[in-house]
Amino acid sequence: MPPIPGFEGIGISEGNAVFMHAPDQTPESQADVVDAILEGLRVPELPYPAGRTLPEDAADWTQILRESWQGQHDARVIELLRQDERLWSVRQVNAAYLADRVMDVFLSTSGLHPSLVTRAARLRFLLAWQVNRSGALALSHDNPIHDWLDGLVSLRGWSDSGGRSARQLLRRLDDLMPAVDECFRAGETTALTRFVSEWAEDQRRQQSRIGKLRQRLLETEQGASRQRAADQTARALIGRAIRDRRLPTVILDFIHHIWLPLLRQAIWSQGMESDSARRASRLLEWLVWIGDPTLSDGDRQRLYHVGEKLTDHLSEIGQQILGKPLDRQTLSGLDELLVARIRGESPALETADAGDFDLRWLTPEAVDPARVDALSHQWYVSGSGADEQRRYFFAYLEPSSDVLWTNGEGVKLGVMAWDAFESALERGELKPLPAVTPFGQVVREAVQALGQVLATQKRQREEARRQARERAEAIRRKKEEETRRREAEEQARREAEEKRVAVEAAERQAAEEAEAARQEEAARKEIREAISKLKLGAWIERSSAGADPTKLKLAVRINASRKLVFVDRLGLNRTEMTETDLEERIYEGSARLLSQEAEFEDTLSRVVGRIRVGR
Repeated sequence: MPPIPGFEGIGISEGNAVFMHAPDQTPESQADVVDAILEGLRVPELPYPAGRTLPEDAADWTQILRESWQGQHDARVIELLRQDERLWSVRQVNAAYLADRVMDVFLSTSGLHPSLVTRAARLRFLLAWQVNRSGALALSHDNPIHDWLDGLVSLRGWSDSGGRSARQLLRRLDDLMPAVDECFRAGETTALTRFVSEWAEDQRRQQSRIGKLRQRLLETEQGASRQRAADQTARALIGRAIRDRRLPTVILDFIHHIWLPLLRQAIWSQGMESDSARRASRLLEWLVWIGDPTLSDGDRQRLYHVGEKLTDHLSEIGQQILGKPLDRQTLSGLDELLVARIRGESPALETADAGDFDLRWLTPEAVDPARVDALSHQWYVSGSGADEQRRYFFAYLEPSSDVLWTNGEGVKLGVMAWDAFESALERGELKPLPAVTPFGQVVREAVQALGQVLATQKRQREEARRQARERAEAIRRKKEEETRRREAEEQARREAEEKRVAVEAAERQAAEEAEAARQEEAARKEIREAISKLKLGAWIERSSAGADPTKLKLAVRINASRKLVFVDRLGLNRTEMTETDLEERIYEGSARLLSQEAEFEDTLSRVVGRIRVGR
């Protein structure tokens, strides 16, 4: 199962579950977390549906899960979904992922033999199916899978040795297949519950039997350990005494056939430090001393003194150790040899066969009890894969300094010397099995880990939505700013255009006003010139609002004050006005010269008309 980027974790569960939980997490909250994981978790590269899908749109996976179980396939559930192109719901994909994840973690930390792990791992098909249907409840203590997996701890010492007990367990596991298949067919777990109950009862009976068997084995092996230690110590004493010696045959026979069993019995029954064992060891050395001419011929007086009483001492030690003196017939050959040696005779000699012995038994190294306690009562494994073999450190046999190995059935697998055991540990030939992680703990840690991942993903999604909103808001603001900018530019353009039009209008108006002023000045000039040319008797016509025009004749012209005096046809109704007044009246059209030629009149009319239109 590939890890999720940014986290390392595991997970699974569903429903209104009651299962193992951390002190700060209630069962309800854990069930809520599991449901949230099933509905909301997104793991890269898993076959999630594109877009939103309704649960009824997803394909039914019961048949492919059932077929995978019937075929005892080893593929992960996620791989089955990847290989099938049908539409799977988000819940199905996450249920498959959680089932794979939990089973992988539990089985990798179970310490079970690979053969058992392989078979137990196939329960992932049923587990995924249950998680999709029941959520957290599928991994609670209410699920028989939970109890069965935790109960497998009793099989940590099982090895696929091919023996009777190994075959018996595999046959028992075969009964799991129809039970799980019935669960798929019936849509509920009654068959599996029945199988787990029967399995647990079988395990209880077996553990009771194994306990009794191990107790008997320990009692037997403790006695055998004392015997083994006594035998090896006795052989070491004799081997040290006769090694590289040439001795008479009668002494060698006595040592091997009489003294070795007696020395062994003394060490076994009374201990190496007992008086009997020490005296027996000392007499062994005197036997070798007397029998080897190279040792005893140089001290004839001592040879006589030792030889005279040696057989009596030997018989006395036999009495202490065996409860009866040594038989005189047994000692007769030895007596004859002693007489001959005292007489100075040299008997035939042969090279002593010391046999196999280990001098370390004479000075055994003390083993730290604390280290024994730390290493005992554990399972150890040698080999790897399907070839690995497991053994249980059942007891440390102190007399012989041996490790007693048993199998999962409480049957003796053998003994190993303590130093050989430690050497195997150092070389890695033996490895302790790690502690078992309970299934409930795997579930709890997985839910916590994936819950944290989901929370992280939610924060990332919320952050993504926030950033999307911010981007949308930024785009909106940008559009608004662009709109405002365009509007401002358009407004500026309009204002510039209006300003330009206004300037052009002002310029035109100024030009027109200048032209009007020029034309007005020209017209006034012509009027002034015409007025200046008026002679006495010249006629003008004056009009006023609401009255008929009247004609007046220039009667007097006063150049000093530039006054003009007009009278009517009868020479009455005197009217005075200055040249400027007349000019103004003519210009405004309330008066006109009648005595000027028509051309002047026409020109004046056109000029005045244009000026008025311009205003």
